[in-house]
Amino acid sequence: MSYLLLAIAGLWMADGLALLVAPLQTVALVRQALSASPSHATWSGVTIAAGLVLLLQASELTYQGLWMVAGLAMIVKGGFFLLSDDDTRHAVLTWSLSRDAVDYRFLGLGLCTLSLLLIHASGWL
Repeated sequence: MSYLLLAIAGLWMADGLALLVAPLQTVALVRQALSASPSHATWSGVTIAAGLVLLLQASELTYQGLWMVAGLAMIVKGGFFLLSDDDTRHAVLTWSLSRDAVDYRFLGLGLCTLSLLLIHASGWL
């Protein structure tokens, strides 16, 4: 299970660094990927599965409350995108992908911080 946690941390770190270094280019790539393949079910399922892994492993990790909240947030987000109608999903994605660059940098900083905390809590650092 610790390898799954490390994979989650790696994804968070990669996303966070991309948002820190080139936020507008990263968001443009996300927009392009969504327009080319608008299927959201796969990514929503991955988000829910990763949230479940965090939730189930939270009791064994340092910062237990943080991982419980993060896991629940991931499950709620994945469930929302999986179960919401197309108009609502489109409105949320449009809002999310039309922020200022500084907003994406703060999100990237948060993802990098979560990544390092998860690596530390898993005992890899």
